Amino acid sequence: MHGASDEAAAAHPRHETVVGLRGAAVSVGGRVLWSGVDLDVRCGEFVAVLGPNGVGKSTLVKVLLGVLPAASGTVEVLGRRPGTSGGDVGYLPQRRSFDASLRIRGIDVVRLGMDGDRWGIPLPGAARFSAQRRAAEARVREVIDLVGASAYARRPIGECSGGEQQRLLIAQALVRRPRLLVLDEPLDSLDLPNQAAVAALIGRISRSEDVAVVMVAHDVNPILPYLDRVVYLAEGGAASGTPAEVITTETLSRLFRTPVEVLTASDGRLVVVGGPEAPALHIDRHALGGR
Repeated sequence: MHGASDEAAAAHPRHETVVGLRGAAVSVGGRVLWSGVDLDVRCGEFVAVLGPNGVGKSTLVKVLLGVLPAASGTVEVLGRRPGTSGGDVGYLPQRRSFDASLRIRGIDVVRLGMDGDRWGIPLPGAARFSAQRRAAEARVREVIDLVGASAYARRPIGECSGGEQQRLLIAQALVRRPRLLVLDEPLDSLDLPNQAAVAALIGRISRSEDVAVVMVAHDVNPILPYLDRVVYLAEGGAASGTPAEVITTETLSRLFRTPVEVLTASDGRLVVVGGPEAPALHIDRHALGGR
């Protein structure tokens, strides 16, 4: 595994820009959700998209994936127009719910990330295709080990806990060796211990696999130790920079257009006081749902 990571790092130097936005803006139904977003994300960096509900955090994900065009400014993903990078972009959408009776195994869910576009169509039996299949199966096992899911990967996905399911879905998004990993609120619905564990996993993967990570988050605290930069969206505009530069009383008061105070709790967690549902304040909305 170390060899593969070393090869990836040599092929894609850390200074290489994977995502670039300049003066980007987006509008939906004639309403501008956000504007003036400037951002560079490089190989191996972990960037969070923060902001209250309704400001367009998930819309930024759609722009990066090429599902929604920017209304103005420029957006590039891997030096190209968004939506044209194929397997070089891994994507984990907002939390899906697996029925407890679902019998498909975790390893099969991961395998869908490798060949889901031809699911159900047998590969030709030539030796070269067999070699490709063996390489694909080796990669599936590799990413399952990478996310620490080997112990339960052959268990039906419906029997896995919320944290276990999320690890398997992250493995699915990584299986094609993407250079950009886009995650839309992957910690939502997990309890606090699983939030911390999955956040640490994503931080480790961004470094060890040299993958650029852009993650939408409701609560910055679980991922704060691993972040390189944040993009904070609010009705008053957008700000990007390091967490220490952006999550401040001055910056958030400007973005929320109202007095906001950023406090640091005794355990190091950030608490935002005064803003509407500010995401530096943890609200355990899913205390009963995640395991």
